[in-house]
Amino acid sequence: MSHLTRRQFLNRSALAAVTVSGPWLAPSRVLGANDEIRIAVIGCGVRGAGSHVPEFSRIKGVKVVAVCDPDRTRADGTAKGIKAKYGNECDAVYDVRKLMERKDLDVISVATMQYWHALPTIWACQTGRHVYVEKPLSHFIWEGRQMVNAARKYNRIVQVGTQNRSNRGYEDLGKWLKEGGLGKIQYVTCCANKPRKSIGKRSEPLPIPETLDYELWCGPARKEPIFRDRIQYDCSFTWNMGDGESCNQGVHEIDIARWILGYKTLPRRTMSIGGRFVFNDAGDVPNTQILFYDYADVPILYEIHNLPRDKSCMTPQKWNTLPDIRGMRTGVCVQCEGGYTLGTTAYDKDGKKIKSFSRGENHFQNFINAVRSGKREELNADVEEGHLSTIITHAGNVSYRLGKPASAAEQRKQIGETPCMVEMHERLMKYLKGIEVDPDTAILGPWLECDVKKECFKGDAKANEIAKGWYRSPFTLDEVKV
Repeated sequence: MSHLTRRQFLNRSALAAVTVSGPWLAPSRVLGANDEIRIAVIGCGVRGAGSHVPEFSRIKGVKVVAVCDPDRTRADGTAKGIKAKYGNECDAVYDVRKLMERKDLDVISVATMQYWHALPTIWACQTGRHVYVEKPLSHFIWEGRQMVNAARKYNRIVQVGTQNRSNRGYEDLGKWLKEGGLGKIQYVTCCANKPRKSIGKRSEPLPIPETLDYELWCGPARKEPIFRDRIQYDCSFTWNMGDGESCNQGVHEIDIARWILGYKTLPRRTMSIGGRFVFNDAGDVPNTQILFYDYADVPILYEIHNLPRDKSCMTPQKWNTLPDIRGMRTGVCVQCEGGYTLGTTAYDKDGKKIKSFSRGENHFQNFINAVRSGKREELNADVEEGHLSTIITHAGNVSYRLGKPASAAEQRKQIGETPCMVEMHERLMKYLKGIEVDPDTAILGPWLECDVKKECFKGDAKANEIAKGWYRSPFTLDEVKV
């Protein structure tokens, strides 16, 4: 949504009862060094109520004065909890558009699912507020760039919740590796092995609680009946509202890899192999996946496993027994000529620890410091950094969504002869056999050539359609021109 007048906003609203008072574009108030920063948190789930509220409330000179959620029970409960624990009044708001009317807010903190990240972030920038927005930044490649454009156009401080960016040890590690600490970097392997159980598959749609405004909760996503067992978080395992583990968790690891390597664009090309195995449920994102990000200098590989290590571990007692890479279930491994790294620790070829790096600060405090100074260069995770890491994960998923079942031989042929890619595919084939899944049923996505300047795909209309995304009226998103 670019420059949006009050009249345009009201015309697009599906809720006649919602009005916006005053100009939609409003200047932000100037903050002095000792002025109180007033924050509204959007999304009262685990991240909003459980992380954003307490993290901001602990910072001196910061007060959470409003929370917003289309589920009245969540919003009311969070507001009452703030009053009880921190002693300040906090308003419960149910419609994010209504929240934008207020003139007493300095910061909007977005802790919704990612399909509801772009609109409130852009609206907040347009109305003069700074923004802290959870990862992954976006639901589609195109909308992420609009969020960056909004931050720049309206000169707003926008930080993304990729909190590893506040562990500056990764920055020090990257510098050490570039100086030849372990010799030439050969490739980077990221992994996200997190246990995820079935989200269920109902024969009849799940009843919507009376306390939830389902129209508003769906927002820009398709308004569909729910056939999973839970409404809230499990929507992340559907393409309509989520982006799978490779984006949900994967953006953290991709962000670290990109930071270490200094990459600032999409890869030259990308592809994915995987599937949603074992379960016959309402989810449609893969629970086992490998992704190839083919950069000219150092390739980045990604492995996703939401299922146990092998068939014998598929019991309630052993479900959390997952595959690992050198003992690491989730993280980043940089393979070099003279050794490797796990996290911020370097090892030689024999696995002997050589050096560790650690230099951290609080991610939320870093954001508040930048809000007070007005200097976005002080941010540890500026919106553009979050955007670049997020769209890499999206690109791999676009390949997966365009794929079809292919034999192991066909998969192997498409991969080519890059040794690290071949080895990762061999690990996948062995893993699938171990959980008694036919490797020939895996989804093989095409190699997608990336236009790194335009942030789209070369010569593939279907891929670009997915990258552009869709928005249900009236929750539409227009281009933001800087």
